[in-house]
Amino acid sequence: MKRRDFLKVSAAGAAASAAVAAPAIAQSMPEIKWRLTSSFPKSLDTIYGGAEYMAKQVAEMTDNKFQIQVFQAGELVPGLQALDATSKNTVEMCHTVSYYYVGKDPTFAIFASVPFGLNARQQNSWLFQGGGNELANEFYKKAANVIGFPCGNTGTQMGGWFRKEIKTVADLSGLKFRIGGIAGQVLQKLGVVPQQLAGGDIYPSLEKGTIDAAEWVGPYDDEKLGFQKVAKYYYYPGFWEGGPTVHAFANLDKWNELPKHYQSILANATVNANTWMAARYDLQNPAALKRLVAGGTQLRPFTNEVLEACLKATNELWGEISAKNADFKKVIDAMQAYRSDEYLWWQVAEYTYDSFMIRSRTRG
Repeated sequence: MKRRDFLKVSAAGAAASAAVAAPAIAQSMPEIKWRLTSSFPKSLDTIYGGAEYMAKQVAEMTDNKFQIQVFQAGELVPGLQALDATSKNTVEMCHTVSYYYVGKDPTFAIFASVPFGLNARQQNSWLFQGGGNELANEFYKKAANVIGFPCGNTGTQMGGWFRKEIKTVADLSGLKFRIGGIAGQVLQKLGVVPQQLAGGDIYPSLEKGTIDAAEWVGPYDDEKLGFQKVAKYYYYPGFWEGGPTVHAFANLDKWNELPKHYQSILANATVNANTWMAARYDLQNPAALKRLVAGGTQLRPFTNEVLEACLKATNELWGEISAKNADFKKVIDAMQAYRSDEYLWWQVAEYTYDSFMIRSRTRG
């Protein structure tokens, strides 16, 4: 074949290949638009921002072919109805904390955070490497027709804002305390009257005296919500939230319709957001705590008496729920076994290192 004829044939073949390849590529990158409802107000830029960060990652990794539009709490549905909306396919996704839904089944709480549970690193280890995500999605499928992805962690939270000091267990009696999830059931055993309120409803309730105390996340978010203006005492630690996971949930039917590479992209974007949120809170909380204390906030630790009583009440509650809920027993037993091994390791290296650095920080 002459060189000129060969070039003509080659060009024609390339054009034909391109004509075949172009539709194939287009079909593999379909345009998909989802809506995500958050349980959080947009003003809380870090916990709400985790969903925005995830959606941005998905868009960038698909050349904007897969877009997830994020709505703050109340725009589409109330904040505490985010999971229901996703389960019913009113929206394709939500960004929420699964312990908000303990009214449906207390097992929901374990995959977010429970009193005296795992810290943030341990929680990630259990979920991603210790079988926690597999247990979670087995349960989520059955309970709500959703699939869940860890999509944020706040780190250990604060114990909340109180109008009066809490020195003894007796001081908890009759206290109307905004506290989310299953922790309210623990504190109820000690006389607390738990109240579950969405983030945007806490300040007015505390200001009006409808509640006596409230917990949310930590210094950065709490300062934004203005709790220091209506309550003087700021307690720590939030023993009910040692390392709470924020989840992104997708309707299971809609998830199964996604192309496999879109599924992989979405899953990886949630992992990125999980790291982003934890890192951002660790950046913001120290400066916020300094500002709060400088402004007159009285920082107080919970006493050992209070912590021991709460631990006892927690163990009692786990026994009561496990006796009548097989799903809960299966998951709480798995988490507690993991916790035992984690703290065996933690006391050797992590705790001793952190303790030394805390003692020596003024000498560094």
